[in-house]
Amino acid sequence: MTAGSRGDVAPYTGLGAGLVRGGHEVTLAAHAVFEPLVAGSGVRFHALPIDPRAELHSERGRRLHDSRTGAGKMVRLASMARAAADDMTASLVEAARQGDVLLVGGALGPLGYALAEGLSLPSVGLHLQPLHATREFPAPVLGMRPMGPVGNRLSGLAIAAAVDRMLAGSVRELGRRHGLRVSGAAVAHRARERRGWPVLHGFSELVVPRPRDWRAGLDVTGYWWPHETGRLPGELEAFLDAGPAPVFVGLGSATVPDPERVSRRIVDALRAAGLRGVIQQGWAGLAAEGDDMLTIGEVPHALLFPRTAAVVHHAGAGTTAAVLRAGVPTVPVPVQFDAFFWASRLTALGVAPGVVPLRRLTSDALARALRRAAADDSHRVRARALAARLAEEDGVAPVRAALDRLAR
Repeated sequence: MTAGSRGDVAPYTGLGAGLVRGGHEVTLAAHAVFEPLVAGSGVRFHALPIDPRAELHSERGRRLHDSRTGAGKMVRLASMARAAADDMTASLVEAARQGDVLLVGGALGPLGYALAEGLSLPSVGLHLQPLHATREFPAPVLGMRPMGPVGNRLSGLAIAAAVDRMLAGSVRELGRRHGLRVSGAAVAHRARERRGWPVLHGFSELVVPRPRDWRAGLDVTGYWWPHETGRLPGELEAFLDAGPAPVFVGLGSATVPDPERVSRRIVDALRAAGLRGVIQQGWAGLAAEGDDMLTIGEVPHALLFPRTAAVVHHAGAGTTAAVLRAGVPTVPVPVQFDAFFWASRLTALGVAPGVVPLRRLTSDALARALRRAAADDSHRVRARALAARLAEEDGVAPVRAALDRLAR
């Protein structure tokens, strides 16, 4: 079970498909709009209410851009998430009653754990970000610079407490409306940590090494690549064949206050750098015109990214993983939350020349970064080498092993 944007759902389609191949029956509980992502995977789908795209484009969602700090954005996001969780609780209970084991995405951690407790079911956390506190880096969702060992750990503890509070009302509803015996948020959190509740992280230690101060039971498995089918549209294939490898530009599920202005700056930057562009509309509504530009909708990243000169993206966890898998240089344009964390990892790994945050996005800044990404072979060499090592990892195997342990 998971909630959020496409990037919060797609990795679980690949994980689910891998578990199906291993003999398990798998149901993915996620927002109804994402049901097409499991087509042909063998994974069943349980639709949850709420359209996350509509929520982000609502007046409440647009207010996220009014906050200039990670903490301010988190406060606004918490209000949205609290309302969404309340609306989804009944559907999550319905899905959980059909299961033998609950695999809980990070966005639903405390609520999923409480569901498992109330139904006396074993459960495992499946996180796409390193959400547990550590002295090695600050809480990724805050988008902050390192604050020293003590400050880093305190930020992680603060976020954990905030998530518990955010979902506390929904947890209480499990008892009031659904007759489940569950512990309060604070008690449940202490119980999870005391019992060493297993949490598996769907990224690679080559990208984020497992923090040395994490407790036992917090493991990093390697990436869960999304289940992707289909072909690239004919128009896109023709564009790719008509000239040099283009740059892909997309902001995924991120929204922007002024799509036309952002699109114009992107196109100006590409042309200043002498590069063709494939612009993905995404939830931001980007668009471009001209023989050297092509605007597209959703396409399989695994098919397109390896054929590009570079990828410009919002540095969400899912798109970051796709770029690393493709082995191409990248220019991260983080918008909010954990995007700044992933952007910093891309530059530290040497596959990105630098970061161009959305709030500082200008045509000149992006053009400079694009020239470095496309012309400096060192970025491509490092990207290819890392992609080859990631291809050797099997992120599904540790999850199958965890399920085997629960079945004993």
